[in-house]
Amino acid sequence: MSLNNVEADVPADMTCCASCGIAEVDDYTLKPCDISNRVRYRYCSDTCQQDHRIQHEQACKKRAAELRDEILFRQPESSYLGDCPICFVPLPIQKEKSIMTGCCSKVICISCNVAEFMCLP
Repeated sequence: MSLNNVEADVPADMTCCASCGIAEVDDYTLKPCDISNRVRYRYCSDTCQQDHRIQHEQACKKRAAELRDEILFRQPESSYLGDCPICFVPLPIQKEKSIMTGCCSKVICISCNVAEFMCLP
């Protein structure tokens, strides 16, 4: 087991120091990192935590990018009626909150209908 890359060699369910690899036993407890909660590392001492900081920051940035992508590429919820063709907001499921236009027979949301009448002279 190499000391530089302990987290790759140790199973995820084993609790050991991320820097030096010392395992947690009954009389020796590891403290969690208090800097970041994105990546869960545990350390036996402040020295090990400082020595492992570069790898921790890299893993933390990678996890932040994964979380960002997960949020960014999550598809928005849409009703079975689709989206309003004017404002592109999902149409409400309640029929009374959407209106079918007489000119083109498209269903629009009630907000776009109200805005249309507010703009008329």
